[in-house]
Amino acid sequence: MRTLIIILVAAFALVSCRSQDLIRPGDTLDVAFEKAKSQYDQENWSTAARAFETVVSIGRGTDVGQEAQFLLAESYYNNRQYLIAASEYQRYTSFYPRSERREQADFKQALSYYQMSPRYKLDQTYTRQAIDRFRLFNSRYPDSELVAEASGYIEEMREKLARKQYEAANFYMRTNRYQAAIVYHDIVIDSYPETVWAERSLVDQIEAYIIYADNSVQARQKERYEEAVASYETYLQLFPRGENRSRAESLYDRATREIERIAGRQSSPSSSDESVAQNE
Repeated sequence: MRTLIIILVAAFALVSCRSQDLIRPGDTLDVAFEKAKSQYDQENWSTAARAFETVVSIGRGTDVGQEAQFLLAESYYNNRQYLIAASEYQRYTSFYPRSERREQADFKQALSYYQMSPRYKLDQTYTRQAIDRFRLFNSRYPDSELVAEASGYIEEMREKLARKQYEAANFYMRTNRYQAAIVYHDIVIDSYPETVWAERSLVDQIEAYIIYADNSVQARQKERYEEAVASYETYLQLFPRGENRSRAESLYDRATREIERIAGRQSSPSSSDESVAQNE
């Protein structure tokens, strides 16, 4: 019985202590902020966010309200609620465009979208938003110490976007839709030339043209083998020391042999006789 009483007293004291830490009617703006900041310092992110919401609602336009708005965004970010955090960082920069923390808030907004960027197989809307935000950041703050970090994130996410298109091209190749595969390889080459996937795409495109030609009617084969040769020439211009150079050369040799074979077939006497017969 005595133990139960001790437990109840301790529980009541704990609840009382917690209630004193929460914002209550009658608290001044400064007191409310300090209570919210206390929750933030204790890394109680959800409780801190709710408290800062209250402070922001009653303190907008004040220095305390400005600080609360930033820490509100930080609370959501630290709690991995990145979409809400991005919105709150945006609200901060809209309300306080001349703040010393404007640069930090802009960067964290972009970083929030980066944190939501999924693996390459999934929808990449947040990836593109993050890239746009980091590019805007680098344009707006060219002398910032965070520019290099932002550029690193951009490079990482562009690699992801390039891989998504590259894997789409591979899918079309596996399903024998060679023309679609060629189109997707073009997207990688043209849109993401600095990525590792561009070099791979260009070599795969050479092969795609060859297989496409192999499976084409005779009248279309030569032009598609010639497209393979053209892709090889582009490869030499863009990646003269590419790691897939030997494979590209092997494919080029294969395409040129086929072109020569077709030329020989067209110039043979039997082909000439057949052409005359058709003309007649």
